[in-house]
Amino acid sequence: MRPSISPFWPTLRRRPFLARQYAVQAAGAPSLQVFNRHTKYLQKERAARDPEASREVDYIRDEVAGRLTERLLDIKRDFPRVLDLGANACNIAKALTAANVDPDLAKAESGPIGTRISALTAADSSPAMLHRDADLPYNAAIDVRREVLGDEEFLPYEANTFDAVLSSLSLHWINDLPSLLAQVNNVLKPDCPFVAAMLGGDTLFELRTSLQLAELERRGGVGTHTSPLADVRDVGGLLQRAGFQLLTVDVDDIVVSYPSASALMVDLQTMGEGNAVLGREMGPLHRDVLLAAEGIYRELHGEADGDGSLPATFRVIYMIGWKEGPNQAKPLERGTGRVNLKDVLEG
Repeated sequence: MRPSISPFWPTLRRRPFLARQYAVQAAGAPSLQVFNRHTKYLQKERAARDPEASREVDYIRDEVAGRLTERLLDIKRDFPRVLDLGANACNIAKALTAANVDPDLAKAESGPIGTRISALTAADSSPAMLHRDADLPYNAAIDVRREVLGDEEFLPYEANTFDAVLSSLSLHWINDLPSLLAQVNNVLKPDCPFVAAMLGGDTLFELRTSLQLAELERRGGVGTHTSPLADVRDVGGLLQRAGFQLLTVDVDDIVVSYPSASALMVDLQTMGEGNAVLGREMGPLHRDVLLAAEGIYRELHGEADGDGSLPATFRVIYMIGWKEGPNQAKPLERGTGRVNLKDVLEG
């Protein structure tokens, strides 16, 4: 189509119309893309194709889900509607149906925590992983509604929808964590909790250091084979920035023994927890690097008087934050205290 020329303009030689394109920053603060979300989707889909093998490596997810749900024992209320964000294979739902979880020996016969939850919405971006255990018996003990998300970084729920939001071992794959936490705060009802656990800090530091030293020795450089993780010192600030109140953050180290470094890496792949960093080196590790990493792992981290197994540390960061509400307890204003802390400590 030829461009139209206004009759008020002098006669000019007609030239083809060329549309010029410009790079424009989208609305909102720019976010750094660290992980390839499509790659992570494919990894989880592939892992769920073999349900039996996938269940065998659920030991970390099941353990952390159990410890996460135990924190609900300190919240003396019922939850009509709860969101499990990044549900994986609904490990939280299974933990909620477990009996005798109360650590108080006087209440050893306490029932499942799930009896205090009317409806649990389990949301994940991987349909195969989300529905992997849909036919297991625990589904009859709790009302689980599985919902597939296009992307876990964008929540399709209305404001003030849920009485609690839970998340176990999924947040460490989120690119824009501050934005997601703000969305979680938005979908919560006032004075309702967000309880989550994510891998962070020095998780798998034994494997990281061994791979780095092996590549330096054999290839003269270091590739990106493990993911960057949030530090516990940053989590409180992120929660506060998202608008959460009454924050609680703690760390738990779970050490798992493996027969070899290769066995650890195989389990990570079977979990769907393989490397998904943008710009990572494609293809498997070179054989000489793997052999060197195995030897370095045993030399630096193996137990001399043990059975030959290798420890792998999973550092789990637990967090609790409350959405602000009108009847929520608040700290007194500065200067309103009646007791001098110095007198108490010296007294």
